[in-house]
Amino acid sequence: MQDYIQFQEQVIRECARVLSDTGSICWEVGNYVDNGAIIPLDIVLYPIFNSLDLLMRNRIIWSFEHGLHCSNRFSGRYETILWFTRKTNKYVFNLDPVRIPQKYPGKKYFKGSKAGQYSCNPLGKNPGDVWDIPNVKNNHVEKTDHPCQFPVELVERLVLSMSNKTDWVLDPFIGSGTSIIAAIRHGRRGAGAEIEAKYIDIAKGAFRLPLTAH
Repeated sequence: MQDYIQFQEQVIRECARVLSDTGSICWEVGNYVDNGAIIPLDIVLYPIFNSLDLLMRNRIIWSFEHGLHCSNRFSGRYETILWFTRKTNKYVFNLDPVRIPQKYPGKKYFKGSKAGQYSCNPLGKNPGDVWDIPNVKNNHVEKTDHPCQFPVELVERLVLSMSNKTDWVLDPFIGSGTSIIAAIRHGRRGAGAEIEAKYIDIAKGAFRLPLTAH
């Protein structure tokens, strides 16, 4: 665990170093199981971000239905995304591109000066901080050989809300390229690192991306 924390701190510090004044850092982690005990990794890593003078805007719960089944505790069906910015009110946050359908889209005010007008945003509602997005399973069309592949939809919500077109999206653990795919699909630029060349090959082949390895 201590080796993991030290390694994560090195990477997080470098991400903070290159973070733009209006940019965001999103860190997705699950739980570590040690001899039957659950250790929430987001809680373990939070002090690192705090020491870098970053401000946590949200702790997002990514909820999914499928995963490993447990017999001696409730099966884990969520991971967390910590969202940090610099301590400024000028960070990028675009809510409209990630709104979701209203529960009652036709609801209207029934009295007062707004009587008869719609009482909700016609573009949809704020998705909140609990996101129900299926994880990538073997029968999904986007599945590759990467063992821990993120769904593109999950990263798209972060990219669309926390960056503008032509902005850079940096991923220090590219894996199968999901984050870069989400960036390119929406007019952003992508960069990152991956020590397994086979995963970069997967991203190039599966999504036909113009990726260049250095």
